[in-house]
Amino acid sequence: MNVRTMATNGLIAAVYIAVTAFIQPFGFTNIQFRVSEMLNHLVVFRRTYAVGIVLGVFFANLFFSPIVAYDLVFGVGQSVLALLITIFSMRRVKNVWARMVVNTLSFTATMAIIALELKLALGFPFWLTWLTTAIGEFVVMAIGAPIMYAVGRRIALEAFRAADGRND
Repeated sequence: MNVRTMATNGLIAAVYIAVTAFIQPFGFTNIQFRVSEMLNHLVVFRRTYAVGIVLGVFFANLFFSPIVAYDLVFGVGQSVLALLITIFSMRRVKNVWARMVVNTLSFTATMAIIALELKLALGFPFWLTWLTTAIGEFVVMAIGAPIMYAVGRRIALEAFRAADGRND
């Protein structure tokens, strides 16, 4: 990994942590609207951005989670799994919007891991918790998709072109 990629991943992690800190009351309950999760869409532009996302999740959970030990295992694990699903799907899925759909559905489905975490740590009912966390994740990721698409066009233009399959 080159210096520029490391710096970019550091910035992604920092933004994730800052946004999570700002919305802390809505990011760690059974009804989650962790706005920083929209940064997960960066992986559709460059798979190496997964490092910054995972670091952001790790440190946000370390600093702000009321159930730190659980969140460091389950929360980070859920992010890694969902990102890997998206990264592996990118071999077949070339269109940026289609990748964002896959990414959104991947993160939404794997919220079962967070529901299990909240059941084990706090005794929340699994199925209801999966439903509420999945809805929150889906909403954030769906709203975040066009925002991150615009960011991708503005900031990561070279990566955007490659991810979108364009050469202009």
